[in-house]
Amino acid sequence: MTITKGAAPPAQNTLVVLARGLLTGGVIGASLAALVVGGIIESVPLFVTGLGLPVVYGLVFFLAGVPRRARKAAIAPCTALAKVESVEAVGGEATSDVAVRFDLTVAPDGIPAYRVAFTEDINLADLPDYRPGGVVVVQYPPDRPWRVRIVKRPTPEWEERVAGARLDSAPGPVLVSEPSEGRAVGYVRLLALLLAAAGVVLLFRADLFDGGASAQSPSSASPSTSVTSSTSTTVVSSASGTVTLGPNQSFLDKGELRKAVGSLTEGVDAGAALTVVVQDRLLSVVYAPTGSQAPTFDPDSLPYDRFPALVEEARAGLGVGSPQTWQLTVERLTGSLIVRVGVTGTEGTASLEADGHGKVVRRTPAH
Repeated sequence: MTITKGAAPPAQNTLVVLARGLLTGGVIGASLAALVVGGIIESVPLFVTGLGLPVVYGLVFFLAGVPRRARKAAIAPCTALAKVESVEAVGGEATSDVAVRFDLTVAPDGIPAYRVAFTEDINLADLPDYRPGGVVVVQYPPDRPWRVRIVKRPTPEWEERVAGARLDSAPGPVLVSEPSEGRAVGYVRLLALLLAAAGVVLLFRADLFDGGASAQSPSSASPSTSVTSSTSTTVVSSASGTVTLGPNQSFLDKGELRKAVGSLTEGVDAGAALTVVVQDRLLSVVYAPTGSQAPTFDPDSLPYDRFPALVEEARAGLGVGSPQTWQLTVERLTGSLIVRVGVTGTEGTASLEADGHGKVVRRTPAH
């Protein structure tokens, strides 16, 4: 049999290939974007969608291809004689089977011969049967002539044909192989990937780009700051309030502490204070959460006129030496209102406690 030219592989349906590339690129782009955006905005449903989308697509693709694969499986393969052009072992020497790369000239009945290269596992004991120039029996799907496989145990009829066959080599070096998708499919897939990813980002752009601004903007639960004068700053929230005085001012100055507490209790439940802490130029009031059963008190009812005297007694009469810092704390966690003044100095720390009327009930000298 004289071979004159190679056979071309069957043409693929371009529209189907392009549509498959478009869908695949879209799924990849949407999945990746959903994973990234879902992680940034902390959206569990979106993140799970990014994980599940490729799985669902793969399952649908597999199920959609079942009928096509069944039809192809029902088609009897073509059987033909082939001439071995070259044999090369490419791996698997440590086992009984070795991967062998074959270069064959396939000569089907009634159509031109063609060249094809493929790799197949061959038992080491059978390798001498596949010498270059020898003739073998092969099979391949009618629509995919590049998927050639050697028939290791041909029927008696084909064994007789092998014994009397003499095949010429098909002209090379072109080999029949599976058609590539081409650049167009790659471009379509890339375009679909980018468009799908951009669509997911645009869909959740409010959460992505406004989230940071809203996180930094004031809310009902976040503190709001207002400068009440050029020398003091007031910060109020639903949970606490603070006032900081400027230089050369002190909450021991007459009327200063009462005025500052009043600025913090405006619009707040007057009897909802948990603690009041005063230092020389810093006032802090902590309020009880809504529904809390903790004992609270009304800051407006405190004996402000007694506070300077209590601080002075703690600084001068408890043996701390040269006083350096002081702190006055008001709370009623034990049931009754307690005013506690603590001071530190060169000789150590000391404290005194007074009742709700400002009367001293306990003194703890420096130690």
